[in-house]
Amino acid sequence: MLWIKSFHIIFVIAWFAGLFYLPRLYVYHTEITAAEEAERFKVMERRLFGITTIGAALAVAFGIWLLADGFWAAFHAAPWLHAKLGLVALLLVYHGYLYKLMLDFRRDANRHPQVFYRVLNEIPTVLLVAIVILVVVKP
Repeated sequence: MLWIKSFHIIFVIAWFAGLFYLPRLYVYHTEITAAEEAERFKVMERRLFGITTIGAALAVAFGIWLLADGFWAAFHAAPWLHAKLGLVALLLVYHGYLYKLMLDFRRDANRHPQVFYRVLNEIPTVLLVAIVILVVVKP
């Protein structure tokens, strides 16, 4: 089971790496004016989103495996786990929203200033801090 937990943590790290960097790409994308550069950013965003999605899918898959193999019994007696799973659900919604924003950029239909993306970039940090505290402290 420690192998499964290890892979879960590894893919969570990969997922968060993408969640931290993708909005930063959006900040840079809003600042450019040349069409050639815009196309380069579209490719970078698409590739990073793909890798991030793989990390997310594997993190969720290994997390479900952990729940199915013993942790599920503890689920009912662990309110911290309920909160963690709720925050993970928010991360999945955030991930989906980043996809929607990527599609907007792809269609050259961005409607947000760069400051919006700077603020958006802080959301996964707040969620990560909360999740780590829940998992480690188990309040």
